[in-house]
Amino acid sequence: MAVPIGVGDSAPRSLTVLQASPRAFCAGVERAIEIVELLLERQGAPVFVRKQIVHNVHVVRGLEARGAVFVEELDEVPDGATVVFSAHGVSPAVRRDAERRGLRVVDATCPLVAKVHAEARRFAGRGDTIILVGHRGHEESEGTLGEAPEQTIMVETVEDVQRLSVSGPVSYLMQTTLAVDEAAAVVDALKARFPDLRGPDSDDICYATTNRQNAVRAVAADADVILVVGSRNSSNSVRLVDVARRAGVKAYLIDDADAIDPLWVRDAKVIGLTAGASASPVLVSDVLEALRGYGDVKVLEREVAKEDVHFGLPSEVRSR
Repeated sequence: MAVPIGVGDSAPRSLTVLQASPRAFCAGVERAIEIVELLLERQGAPVFVRKQIVHNVHVVRGLEARGAVFVEELDEVPDGATVVFSAHGVSPAVRRDAERRGLRVVDATCPLVAKVHAEARRFAGRGDTIILVGHRGHEESEGTLGEAPEQTIMVETVEDVQRLSVSGPVSYLMQTTLAVDEAAAVVDALKARFPDLRGPDSDDICYATTNRQNAVRAVAADADVILVVGSRNSSNSVRLVDVARRAGVKAYLIDDADAIDPLWVRDAKVIGLTAGASASPVLVSDVLEALRGYGDVKVLEREVAKEDVHFGLPSEVRSR
């Protein structure tokens, strides 16, 4: 546990915690977690989940404690068992494998990720080469690539775009959890290379990613340091750290309150606090409580958007 600095001083240290809003769970994450919880409640353990349901170590541990079993691939799931596909989506090849094995599939893919998959099928169907802007090896991008693997090329940077050799019609798609400004630079480079480039009808980067990044920018204007609650394999959480640092503020990714290094906040008067879309609000509350050990804390909220999005549950777990 982090050891507060200044405890025992004659005068309490004055400290402002500026909370970014929105922060923590988004609608897609809440939906995915609820699906696993309902299956555990109704059919009991074990409930198999391919990959982490969302990229957060505390969420995964909590569901494991209740009987969820997280596997890397479907060959670890017994024939005929129930398996949940994570919020990040899967390729058609994985779906075919599940059908072949007779598995009962409950799909927790975020509807905004499913939208990108549908766009990939549409673009491929009209004969385009698809440029997917994303991070290699990320589960979401792997699933999208699988929709049209022979027609899809992944790029991460402007330099990747410069190296492309493509003829014929070209379209682009994006991973939903990218840093908005970095993704825009890559798309601008694509448009410069391919004047007839076509893209999605609406932004692929999801509303929750955009809102949390905008909130971090708003907090960065006044913060001395920013703490981002989220796990290292959470793309959207890592991007929040990147956004804060590009705004000129020291920023650190922490799984929970125990990960706070006192040296990070020793000289800070204003600490920014936020959380990635896969991190629980409870973890944010725990961090805030830990920060109260560093002085006399005043908590302020900086809200850039209100979120009232809700995604319906799949039919397999919907109340009848």
